[in-house]
Order: sequence, then C-alpha cells, then structure tokens
Amino acid sequence: MGPDDQLIAAAQEGDPAALNRLLTQHEPAVYRFGLKLCRDEQAALEVLQNTLVAAFRGLPEFRGGASLSTWLYQIARSYCARERRPAWAAAGMVPVHAQEVKALESEQAAPDAVAHARQISQLLQEAIHALPPHEREALVMRDVEGLSAEEAAARAGIEVGALKSRLHRARREVRRRLAPVLDAER
Repeated sequence: MGPDDQLIAAAQEGDPAALNRLLTQHEPAVYRFGLKLCRDEQAALEVLQNTLVAAFRGLPEFRGGASLSTWLYQIARSYCARERRPAWAAAGMVPVHAQEVKALESEQAAPDAVAHARQISQLLQEAIHALPPHEREALVMRDVEGLSAEEAAARAGIEVGALKSRLHRARREVRRRLAPVLDAER
C-alpha cells in the first residue's frame, strides 16, 4: 500500500479535506517539474493549476495502475507541452534560472570566471532547449531532477530502455554542442 492510498480512497469517497491534503502535498513537486520542462515561471504556474484541476476532476476514475505522482507528472507533462509550443514558435529561447552562475557571482569569484560560467550556462541551456521535447524531458528527469531510470520511465509512460535511449541521444547532443567551448578550455 502506497503512502497516498488512504488519502486517495478518502478523496474518491468525497472527503474534501483528503483531496486538499493530497493535492497540496504534491503541488511543489508538480510545480518544479513544470518549471524544469517549461523553463518559465508563469507557464509552470499554469501547468500546476491545470494539472491540479485535471487531477481533481479525474481522481474519481483514478485506479492506481501507476503511483499518484506518476499520474500527476504525466498530466503536467501534457500541459507543459501545450504551454511550450506557442512560446517556442513566437519567442525562441526562454530565460532559465542558473543557480550555478549565481553561486559564482559571489564577491570572491573573478569577473572572467563569472563571464565564462555565464557563457557555458547559456550554451548549456540553448543545447537543452534545442533537444526534441521527449529527449529534453528524459534529460531533465534524470540529470536535473535526479530520478532513477525506472522512475523517469514511469513518469514519461515509456519503457526503461526507451528512456535510456532518449537520454543517451540527449546527452550526446548536449556534449556535441558544448564541445567547442569545453575543448577551448584545455
């Protein structure tokens, strides 16, 4: 029996407090997932809202074939794909939060190190953004979210082998795009 099973059963029986608690406890993870895939705070908030509404409506039919979090990630992924399409076509690259660059911007970091970190961060974000959506998703779930291959595959709704193949292609493409800058450092 999973950690959400009692809350799911109570929510399915019409307990509003159980439904609220269930959705509230998954809200931060769904938001982070949407933010990493959509690369925009406003879009991630839209994805979160749409996911929670869809979960509220769909919970009575939820049968537990997958974990609740997997089900929520699949809903969020579909909404994020809808959110991204117009933004990519109209605006191109969406700015990304880069904690690594911010860490280097401390008073002790040399200006050239900060500039170099910004350049690599920008190239990395561009390389990730250029990936096909299913490869980008695999990369984000494994290398950013830190999910296991099994967890990521379940959330993507694919076999582990397919996820690993997508991840391999994504990593290879990111390395190819970063190679000129990284080779220049040597």
